[in-house]
Amino acid sequence: MKSFNEITEIVSAEIAKLNWSMQPQGLYEPIAYTLSMGGKRLRPALTLMACNLYSENLEPAIAPALGIEVFHNFTLLHDDIMDRADIRRGRPTVHKRWDDNTAILSGDVMQIAAYQLIAQTPLEYLKPVLDLFSATAREICEGQQLDVDFEAIDEVKPDDYLEMIRLKTAVLLACSLKTGALIGGANIVDANELYEFGLNMGLAFQLKDDLLDVYGDEVTFGKKIGGDILCNKKTYLLIHALQLAKGADFEDLSNCLKKSYQQPEEKIKRVTEMYNKLKVKNICEDKMMFYFDKAVANLDKLKVETAKKHELRNLAEKLLSRID
Repeated sequence: MKSFNEITEIVSAEIAKLNWSMQPQGLYEPIAYTLSMGGKRLRPALTLMACNLYSENLEPAIAPALGIEVFHNFTLLHDDIMDRADIRRGRPTVHKRWDDNTAILSGDVMQIAAYQLIAQTPLEYLKPVLDLFSATAREICEGQQLDVDFEAIDEVKPDDYLEMIRLKTAVLLACSLKTGALIGGANIVDANELYEFGLNMGLAFQLKDDLLDVYGDEVTFGKKIGGDILCNKKTYLLIHALQLAKGADFEDLSNCLKKSYQQPEEKIKRVTEMYNKLKVKNICEDKMMFYFDKAVANLDKLKVETAKKHELRNLAEKLLSRID
C-alpha cells in the first residue's frame, strides 16, 4: 500500500503532463494557472488510495482521478465568481486576474475535459463510474444552489446546512473513493462503505473549514480569515449563534450582520467574540468529531487487511487536525 505522500507525487506528476498549451490562449491559460496553484490534491489521491486497497496497479485509475481533480477545480472557478472571492490558495482568483467571462468559459472547458478523462475508465467499469460521476456533478450543483438560497433565508436549520455541505463538498470525496475502489476491483459492499466513509469525512472536513475561516491562520489557510463573517455566510457557527443568542446578545449579533463597517476587521472581531461567548466553536468541533467517528466505523468494516487502512485513517486524522 503506497503512502499518501507517494500517491500525491504520482498525482502531481500526472497533472503536470496535462496539456493546456492550446489556442485560443485566453481560454486555456487560466486553466493551466488554476491547476498550477496546487492544493491538497485530496480527491485524486483518494481515488488512487481506494484503488490501491484492492490492486497494486494504479494505472487504470489515473485518468479518472485526474478527471475528478479537474472537475473540482472547475467548481472552484465558478464558486469564486459567485462568492466574489479575490484569493484562492494565496493567489488571485481567475475572475480577479482575468475577468468573469474568462472564468466562466475556462471553467466550462474544464468540465468538458473532466468528462473526457473520466471516459478513459476501463470499459468494464466505465458505466458505473460515469453514472456515479454524473450523479455527483448534479448533486454538487444542487448543493451550490442551496448555498445560494440560504443567503436569502433568515433562518437556516443546522440539518439543512449539513445537507447542503453534504451535496456541495462531501459527495465528491465519496465519489473519488468509490471510483477508485470500483476500478481496483472492490466488491460493491466495500465500494459503498468507502463512499460512506467519504461522505462522513467530507462533512467533518467542511466543518473544519468553517472553523478555520474564523480561527485559522491566513498565511497557511490560503485565503482571508473572516471571509464568511464579512459576507454573512450561514455557516454551522453562525446558524447556531443565531439560535443560541437571546435578548441583547441576539440584538448585538443581528446588528453586526446588518451594519456596514468601514473597517472589515471590526466586524470579524465582534462576531468572533460573540461566537466565543456562545461557545459555538465547541458545538462545531463536537459535530465534526461525530462525523469523523462515523467515517472510522465505515473504514473498519472494509474487508481488507487492517494495515492497508492505516493510510486512509491517518489522512482523515490529519485533515481534522490541520491548521490550514
